[in-house]
Amino acid sequence: MKSQGTSIYGVDFTSAPRRAKPITVARLEAHDDGRYALVGLEALADWPAFDAFLVRSGPWVAGFDMPFGLPRELVETLGWPVEWRALIAHYAALDRATIREIFVAFCNARPAGSKFAHRASDRPAGSSPSMKWVNPPVAWMLHAGAPRMIAAGVCIPGLDDDPSRIDVDRVALEAYPGYLARSITRASYKSDTRSMQTPARRGQRARIVDALRSGHHAMSLTITIDEAQRAVLIDEGSADRLDAVLCAVQAAWALRQHGAGHPRYGLPETIDPLEGWIVGVPA
Repeated sequence: MKSQGTSIYGVDFTSAPRRAKPITVARLEAHDDGRYALVGLEALADWPAFDAFLVRSGPWVAGFDMPFGLPRELVETLGWPVEWRALIAHYAALDRATIREIFVAFCNARPAGSKFAHRASDRPAGSSPSMKWVNPPVAWMLHAGAPRMIAAGVCIPGLDDDPSRIDVDRVALEAYPGYLARSITRASYKSDTRSMQTPARRGQRARIVDALRSGHHAMSLTITIDEAQRAVLIDEGSADRLDAVLCAVQAAWALRQHGAGHPRYGLPETIDPLEGWIVGVPA
C-alpha cells in the first residue's frame, strides 16, 4: 500500500461516545514532496457513526488511541483463550462489572508496585496497562472497540491479518499519542477537567503543534497545519483533536515504512500475537 491515494486517519477513541465527548478523527493527506497536510477533523458521536467509519472504502490506514490486546501474563493466569479472536470474543461476552471484579481480584493477589500486568510494548511506549479500568479506562476501550473492528473486517497487522477473512485495504494500527507527544515535551498538555485546562498546558499544545509543522519530533514527518487549524488544536483543553492528529502522524509514519518495504507497517518483526504492539515504538 502506497501513501499516495491512501487515506490516513488518526482516531482519538472513547468507550462511551456522545455529543459532548465524541470519538474524534483526524485525516491527513500525503503530498508528492513528502509532506503531509491536515485536511479534516470530524466527530463521531455514537456507535453507528464509528461503525460506519470502520467500513469506509479503502485504501486507508488508521492509528487508534486504544489498546488492541491484553497482557499475556493476565490472560494465561486467568485461563482465558490465547488466540486473539477467541480472546476478544470471550472478553466481549463479559460485562464491565464482571471484568472489573476479575481484574481487581488479579491485582489484589499481587505485590505492591506490581499490581497490573503489562504488555511488552507498554513500558517502552509509556502507556497505561491495557487491563486498567480507571484513569484512563483503557480496558473499556478495548472492550468496546476490538469487537467492532473484528465485525468490520479491518486488517490488524500482527493480530488479525488473514486475507481470507479481512480487508487488507482497511488497516487499523494501535497508536498512542502520548508516545509521540513526549518526544516533543514531557510536560502535561491536556486535561478533561476544565479547571485544569491552564495557560501552561495550552502553551505545551502550541509547542506540540509547531513541532509537527516543522517535523521536529520522533517521526520526523512535516505536517501542514494552517493557522485556523492550529488555533483549534491549541484552544481545545482536552486535546482530543490534537491527540487524533498525533495518531494520524503515527499512521502516516507506519504507511511510509510499509511503502519502503518494511513488512507490517513498521511493527517489529516479532510481536506477541495476543498482545499486539503500539506503532512506532522500538522493539
